Amino acid sequence: MWQWFGDVLRTNPAIAVFLSLAIGYAIGKLSFKGIGLGAVTGTLLTALVIGQLDIAISNDVRDVFFLLFLFAIGYSVGPQFVQGVAKNGVPQAAFAIVVCALCLGMAWLCARIAGYDVGFAAGLFAGANTISSALALSVDAIERMGKAPDETSALVNAVPTAFAMTYIFGTVGATMIVALLGPKLLGINLPAACRAYEVKMGGRADHRGKRSAWHQFIARAYRIAPDSRFVGQSVSQMETSYHSKQLFVERLRRDDTIFDAKADTVLQAGDIIAVAGAHGDVLKQLGRSLEEVEDKDLLDVPIEGVDVLLTNQHFDGKALGDLADHPSTRGIFLRRIRRGATGVDIPILAATELHRGDVLTVYGRPQDVSAAVAALGRADRTSDETDVGFVAGAIVIGALIGTLVWHIGSAPITLSSSGGVLIAGIVAGWLRAVHPTFGKVPPAAGWLMNSLGLNMFIAVVGLSSGPSFVAGAEQLGAGLFLWGIVATAVPLILSLYIGRYVFRFDDAILLGCCAGARASTATLGMLTERAGSQVPALGFTVTCAVGNTLLTVGGIIIVMLMS
Repeated sequence: MWQWFGDVLRTNPAIAVFLSLAIGYAIGKLSFKGIGLGAVTGTLLTALVIGQLDIAISNDVRDVFFLLFLFAIGYSVGPQFVQGVAKNGVPQAAFAIVVCALCLGMAWLCARIAGYDVGFAAGLFAGANTISSALALSVDAIERMGKAPDETSALVNAVPTAFAMTYIFGTVGATMIVALLGPKLLGINLPAACRAYEVKMGGRADHRGKRSAWHQFIARAYRIAPDSRFVGQSVSQMETSYHSKQLFVERLRRDDTIFDAKADTVLQAGDIIAVAGAHGDVLKQLGRSLEEVEDKDLLDVPIEGVDVLLTNQHFDGKALGDLADHPSTRGIFLRRIRRGATGVDIPILAATELHRGDVLTVYGRPQDVSAAVAALGRADRTSDETDVGFVAGAIVIGALIGTLVWHIGSAPITLSSSGGVLIAGIVAGWLRAVHPTFGKVPPAAGWLMNSLGLNMFIAVVGLSSGPSFVAGAEQLGAGLFLWGIVATAVPLILSLYIGRYVFRFDDAILLGCCAGARASTATLGMLTERAGSQVPALGFTVTCAVGNTLLTVGGIIIVMLMS
């Protein structure tokens, strides 16, 4: 039975690839307290086991999916990468560069001290820093070194061996060091730091959790009494008198007529107004001075919600508090801000700055929502259509640019097709955020390109390396695992102190910056959970975009340093 099954896999290697994916993704879903191996490690371990059957598969399959994966990585981080490098995210981008240099330098130092060859060094770097894309680039770089086929094969097979033996602590260790050990080392009370940061940024001292009453909105009806101070005032004057609150007069009943209130509508005695705003603000501010009445017809206001992709450069870098008085935001309530490739939730605070490429979830009357969408950017309507021509064209252009070779003296310098495609993805993602009329890649499609592209590559590498994995593991044993701990822990611990004492980040976002520089979304998840706040995410998005890109390129640099 088993002999027949092995013969089938050797004859039909495509079955072995999909079997590795099926089992690998199932293993990747297993977790303990939110920490798991993930699909990449699950697929690699499965492929290494199946690869013991000595299954031969063409590297052409691997290369096609590899380029698709690199484009998806670049496309997803493009807007935040450009934002961090070119604009107001420079301190966080610089911090990410320092952390990536520490990660690369420590992996190189460990490999040198331990006497590892370039293959094991590359796997150590990728696994200790849980950057699967670096593994792929390292394999590509080793194959371009021009060594003899047997030597190249041995070095390539060493990469996934070292990766598999160091990845587990790389994942668990990063989360434990940043989210659990970090606050103790630095004496940070994370929940209190986040609450203080929210107050400083225009939030409220009693704000708690990811969703609170502050973000829940209601509409109530109030009668303007003859002696009210609002008689004779315009709607705009009444709204601005509550300058620190978001209160809007949506509609008005005068005698038996109901009509929409405009900014210049003058209020009269006896008018009944429909006021919308945050639950506590409406009751506290208006309940004291105006008589609340029941008026079902007046309060029957149509409401719609829409996701808006922010593309207008005028609003890039603007604080939410500055937008409150903008005419296009009148009557609009902001419920959510998502940023970056993983859609990180950004806290809604008066001093929170918007970035081009952010997705804003807004609610209000249809006419108000339409005005806001026209001013801010474009409605991010749900669509399952991918601009495949744009994706393929960008990959072709990037790969062609990557094949060009420049010479500095006698040394040839090239991006390689892999590096070219990564850069093409970054440019494409940034262009899409600025000009969202072309190049659409829906989140689901982007996830598939990223996940399937990488894991197809990993499956082929694991199957090819299977026969040599056991020998490599026996040769290096526990030593490689221990060096992986060092390569993971030292840069992260140093980054905690560098972030506080050199870059002087606020305690509330410092740990998020460290998690982002290591592109660890699992660590961010634990931070926001322990903080009871989304504030740590303010330090994550820019550092993640820069760190993810540089650590990926580090897969090439470690090969250059070791060779």
